[in-house]
Amino acid sequence: MGLYLNPGNGGFQTILNGIYVDKTGLIGYVNQTIDTPQKLTSFSRPRRFGKSFAAKMLCAYYDKSCDSRSLFEGLEISGKDSFDKYLNKYDVIYLDITWFVSVTEDMDHIVQDIQTSVISELREKFPDYVRAGDRSLPRVLANICGNTKEKFVIIIDEWDALFREAKNDAALQKEYVQLLRGLFKGGVATDETIAAAYMTGILPIKKYGTESALTDFMEFTMADPLILSRYAGFTETEVTALCDRFGVDFDEMKQWYDGYSFDDLKSVYSPSSVMKAVQFHRFKNYWTQTETFESLKEYISMDYDGLRNAVIEMLGGRPTAIRISTFQNDLVSFRNRNDVLTLLIHLGYLAYDSEKREVYIPNLEVAEAFEDAVSNEGWGIVGRAVADSERLLEATLREDENTVAEALEAIHESVASVLQYNNEASLSCAITIAYYTAKRYYSIVREFPAGKGFADLAFIPRKGVEKPAMIVELKYDMDADTAIRQIHDKRYDGVLKDCFGSLLLVGINYEKGAKGEEAKRHSCVIEKI
Repeated sequence: MGLYLNPGNGGFQTILNGIYVDKTGLIGYVNQTIDTPQKLTSFSRPRRFGKSFAAKMLCAYYDKSCDSRSLFEGLEISGKDSFDKYLNKYDVIYLDITWFVSVTEDMDHIVQDIQTSVISELREKFPDYVRAGDRSLPRVLANICGNTKEKFVIIIDEWDALFREAKNDAALQKEYVQLLRGLFKGGVATDETIAAAYMTGILPIKKYGTESALTDFMEFTMADPLILSRYAGFTETEVTALCDRFGVDFDEMKQWYDGYSFDDLKSVYSPSSVMKAVQFHRFKNYWTQTETFESLKEYISMDYDGLRNAVIEMLGGRPTAIRISTFQNDLVSFRNRNDVLTLLIHLGYLAYDSEKREVYIPNLEVAEAFEDAVSNEGWGIVGRAVADSERLLEATLREDENTVAEALEAIHESVASVLQYNNEASLSCAITIAYYTAKRYYSIVREFPAGKGFADLAFIPRKGVEKPAMIVELKYDMDADTAIRQIHDKRYDGVLKDCFGSLLLVGINYEKGAKGEEAKRHSCVIEKI
């Protein structure tokens, strides 16, 4: 066993020693690709979405230097026809590019350092076919396989680490891509040396113009995971089983960590956060502990036309349209707001609806990350509104109608031009921003089915929260009393009144007024039941 050649199954054994969700079905997919034109797989996902777990699992399965049968017995892959055929049958080369970045003394030489490190271990196992002066890893592999007639499985974890850590060093990136092309570009050499390859990272494979730098790879991403969607995160079935096993409230888990959606799988959870919630029996924002959080503030504040408006709309609960095709899969080649929003999909800060071609903030955990990101300099009244939303909620709960109206007046100044503030839908978006931190205590449901219709907004207390439920009805160019009357007339309050000890009815009206008129435009009436 070595660090890079046949690293063994210890990494996967450690994973199994903890709380494990069976994702070995991914091995079944890779087995189907072995020695086929589809044998090169790239599967990118956000930080803490199980990328390294999958890489270590694949190492343990294919590595011929160990016996891993007992590790996989009882897991999904053990029931597949291909299980015995490929179990521990290959020499595996495993590269964790983040590790190389962390230990290198000179980034300018890191690509050669990677090759030299692997070649050194290959020389120990294949002394007859590796010379002392060999420096090209693709050539060494071709020579070994040409003589032994056996192929390698190559697994690269955090393949994009150089693009993240040296994002402005185009020469280094080009050298690195040339190495990958030498290994994977196809032709006789690759056909004779590689049985299968699996790469994972945060970013998809770098594009130059419209073409991938590594065109022979089959790519699976957070924007389009295709048939691997159930391995992109935790499924609802898996999360339900965890909640039952550890006595954790499923509804809270769903509010906090669900929200990613793919064509064939409409409910995908953030794996690391789910595991922490299970381990500590506590729901909270674990997202800001990732290295990408500081970048979120930078990216959403970039000066691209329409970007800030899109962020405001999503803070208000609206999805925003996007085109993902122009993104170059790096951290510097941004040309428009779509490129920035596409990056946030791959970082996990936005979820993507491929049918509607829209992005949105997926869950409460990420919503809190956005709250932290905009509550700083540069976001003006919007940032202050989010930061002050706790006080707005307190004013509502103590039935302080004037303070509520004044707070809504303030946020109107910031979002009016963005939201084309001329109807109840735009008013609803502004209200959601104004009550942003209420998500910590309430499930906020738009168009809540109740009585004889749909209430504009329902604030349903989360489990264990001792606050009254709220029905919020919105009016445009009418009056707040009319909103309250509609709640009564259509019996919107009936469902929640029976479920909770107390209920607040909140009527809010925005009056456009005459052009140039400075009169107060928002009014609020609060009634307690």
